[in-house]
Amino acid sequence: MSLHGAALGSRFSNAFVTGASGGLGRAFCTMLLAEGVNVWGTARDPARLSGPWVGPGEFFPVLLDLRDSVASEAAFALAADAAGGSFDLVVHNAGYGVFGAFESVPVTAWIQQLETMLLTTLRLNQAALAGFRRRDPARGALVNVSSLAVEFPLPFMSGYNVAKAGLSALSESLIFETRGSGVTVIDFRPGDYRTSFNQAMSAQAFPADLALQPYWRALEANLEASPGPERAARDLRRALVRGRSGTVRSGGFFQARLAPWLARLAPEHWRRAAQASYYGGR
Repeated sequence: MSLHGAALGSRFSNAFVTGASGGLGRAFCTMLLAEGVNVWGTARDPARLSGPWVGPGEFFPVLLDLRDSVASEAAFALAADAAGGSFDLVVHNAGYGVFGAFESVPVTAWIQQLETMLLTTLRLNQAALAGFRRRDPARGALVNVSSLAVEFPLPFMSGYNVAKAGLSALSESLIFETRGSGVTVIDFRPGDYRTSFNQAMSAQAFPADLALQPYWRALEANLEASPGPERAARDLRRALVRGRSGTVRSGGFFQARLAPWLARLAPEHWRRAAQASYYGGR
């Protein structure tokens, strides 16, 4: 039994989670399995989905590469069939960052990031909602993991910021379109978490300009000082227990609570100046 009422397994039988090999995605899977939910977790490399995974829920690895939208839809459909035709809960978490000045990042890298993080995720949102709608009555929970970068864009990560902003806008549209149904849509906005995100991002970096190095060091320092991904899993669990559509901010107190509140009160130029200072700018 969970600390806050009945386990999620009493509401959700089967979940689909993208980006399950590490970081927030793995924490989400661990939390759901402990709650008695069966989880189909995805990664580009199935070897990274090895256990131990602890139940009572059961874990099923899924090979899925968001860079291939057609294959991603096929993988989702096969997993849904194995789950009995559709999922109760779908969490779109997979994504990556590309660090570099806007004019130095090749357009091809921009296009691939938007296709991977936004357009393929849009396709999978459609597939998930279609499964929810087929139920009588319609029901299910759809979680799009965007980012607090929607409100506080990360320096020199323009593609990531645009993709996450688009994902939040999609969630807002779906929240409206599913009103009055049994479908819940959550725009989950995590701030900095202590994961391997920056290590994965370094392989995609274009830091040719030495002037960018202080910003890179600030990003790494902020991540290192951030909470572990288990907090994000707890925040997601609370949102699922509430069962209401909406925006959920997750992270340290300053990023997820205080900064959004202050930003609503302060003039835009104050917010931008504070943000530049936070990331080591002048």
